Amino acid sequence: MAKKNIKQTFPVEGMSCAACASSVESILGQLDGIKEVSVNFASNSVQITHLPQVTFPKMQEALQPMGFHLIQEEESIEVQQEKQLKRLHKIRNKTIGSALLTFPVFVIGMFFMDWVPGRWISLVLSSGVLFYFGQHFFVNAFQQARHAKANMDTLVALSTGIAFLFSLFNTVYPEFWTNQGKVAHVYYEAATVIITFISLGKWLEEKAKSNTSTAIQKLIGLQAKTARIIVDGQEKEIAIERLKKGDRILVKPGKKIPVDGIVAKGHSYVDESMMNGEPVPIEKTENSRLMAGTLNQNGSLEFVAEKVGKETLLAQIIEKVKEAQGSKAPVQKTVDKIAGIFVPTIIGISIITFIIWFFAGGENGFSQALLTSITVLIIACPCALGLATPTAIMVGMGKGAENHILIKDAESLERIHEVDTIVLDKTGTITKGNPTVQEFLWGDGIETAYHASILFAMESKSEHPLAQAIVKNLSAKNLKTVELNGFKNHTGKGLEAKIANGEQYFVGTPLWMKQMNIQLPEKFGETVQNWQKKAQTIVFFANKEQVLAIIGISDPIKDEAQEAFELLRKKNIDLHILSGDNEHTVKAVAEECNIPHYKAAVLPSDKSDYIQNLQDQGKTVAMIGDGINDSQALAKADISIAMGKGSDIAMETAQMTLMTSNLKTISKAIKLSSATVKGVKQNLFWAFLYNLIGIPIAAGIFYPINGFLLDPMIAGAAMAFSSVSVVLNSLRLKTIKL
Repeated sequence: MAKKNIKQTFPVEGMSCAACASSVESILGQLDGIKEVSVNFASNSVQITHLPQVTFPKMQEALQPMGFHLIQEEESIEVQQEKQLKRLHKIRNKTIGSALLTFPVFVIGMFFMDWVPGRWISLVLSSGVLFYFGQHFFVNAFQQARHAKANMDTLVALSTGIAFLFSLFNTVYPEFWTNQGKVAHVYYEAATVIITFISLGKWLEEKAKSNTSTAIQKLIGLQAKTARIIVDGQEKEIAIERLKKGDRILVKPGKKIPVDGIVAKGHSYVDESMMNGEPVPIEKTENSRLMAGTLNQNGSLEFVAEKVGKETLLAQIIEKVKEAQGSKAPVQKTVDKIAGIFVPTIIGISIITFIIWFFAGGENGFSQALLTSITVLIIACPCALGLATPTAIMVGMGKGAENHILIKDAESLERIHEVDTIVLDKTGTITKGNPTVQEFLWGDGIETAYHASILFAMESKSEHPLAQAIVKNLSAKNLKTVELNGFKNHTGKGLEAKIANGEQYFVGTPLWMKQMNIQLPEKFGETVQNWQKKAQTIVFFANKEQVLAIIGISDPIKDEAQEAFELLRKKNIDLHILSGDNEHTVKAVAEECNIPHYKAAVLPSDKSDYIQNLQDQGKTVAMIGDGINDSQALAKADISIAMGKGSDIAMETAQMTLMTSNLKTISKAIKLSSATVKGVKQNLFWAFLYNLIGIPIAAGIFYPINGFLLDPMIAGAAMAFSSVSVVLNSLRLKTIKL
């Protein structure tokens, strides 16, 4: 028996650039039992799919020699956020301390460069900047070097370390140069300003990165912290972490529902807008379902906990958003390969730059070789490349979650805007999904009470909206309980069951009854046609010989449907309706919604074939259904969208789940995808352009033309703010109006 893979996400400490992320992936990917590793540098996290034998200590042990540390997943989000805040404060304090010591060094280096005591003062202050406030650059670089790796810290440590050592030599033994008739230059100000600017950039970058995960924080904010349980008639307040299935919980007006459950006592209205976007509060009575994170309004409710901890719908949504934000877009995989060889390449370019300047620089060849090689090391920025895609994806996913759009992974988000054809299921997607029985006609000589009990028993076993409508219609008739045997659900057709005396009954579509050669009494013929003209869905109830009753059910079209479809048509998207319903009903819905393409009386396999046919024509197809009956069609489509209120199965099946039933959310999702992809492209363009332009300038390409050499301090500032600019550009996605 194959062992089941485990998928976990861990925060990672110690990553300073995209090259670090590449190292973490490489190290963990080499462990036996690790199936897949995906590091998100923007969120400082790693998503690992592994076999059960791969333990947390084993993964931690592999990473620690490189200076990376995993954080146990069991830690709450609040604890992780507290650690992130402490890390942010630590970086800020180091930046401020570094700046205070750097300022006098900068003044001396710029305006009192020939003052000999000033060199010794700069030496002392620079030592504090590099080896106290900037100590982590050198420690991390050393840890990387021990394992033949290199990252951004390597570039910083090499450049500032070389500048400091050269300056130290010239401070202690200036005669080496003066005896040759040359000036003994010192570059303490360059080394310290570089450390300060990069520390400032890292602080601003971390601060900006923390803003990319505000959607998660908002979702977490929906969770109640405590719950009031009833034990032996006494109320007791406990932390929600201590709740167990079966606990009886009291929720007073104005309080949040702590976990998922079923109402046992009470009456109230619950605001579920934060979960599904529906603005009208939902009435809750006995046996009504409650969702964690929703708000009880004006009555007390006692309910039984059904799902607690990570099982609640809210917890699943939070987990889905975290997983989605941690996933990689296809373009990121190419960028990761570049980031993996980026630092060694830059070191190579720096060495070549030094050699060229040393031999071609004339009298000041060594000094200029040193400065240009240091500037090349400093200006190169793997961080901007590493942050370009994941920051935009994280903000885009978060923006979607805030608008009740749950997207499964980065690839789905990247592809949604490419869709040119949308296929829609009818019931619950175009219609309101609250069908009601309009007509009910029994055949002549039928014992209605007896057969109604059988029909009620059969439909009670189905979750289909039409079945629920019939159950609701019959529930007030005080029917007898009937025990069923051999119950079968024929997907897309109907239900089959036997009762104790062996009689066999069927409930389902007219087409199914016709296929089984079940006779339709003449009485029903004209009536069926009249009901179908009124856009009613017809359900037949029959035994093996004949149809016993016909039921006419209508499900009104959603109020916003026509406006929503017009928005999609403006995006040049073709719309199609597929339904298992009859031709008359589907045609009426299609005409009302101005959708020219439709097909009625289709089975689940027919829907899949229909989508395949569209794809064969070169179409990029999105399928929108409920995620359960349409699972085959959803799997076939290029993009699968579950429309509704986010059932567990829908969230698992579809690449995108719309938690609200509002059809206009489809256009919002397409607009979000387009804006996010545009943001990724902008980020990558500027990140590549920055390095393509910055590195040659740092190497002194303009010196033969106009004598311009880039100062290492300016290079340090440019490097620091390049990654910040990428994150800030991603954060602009928060401001778009969907």
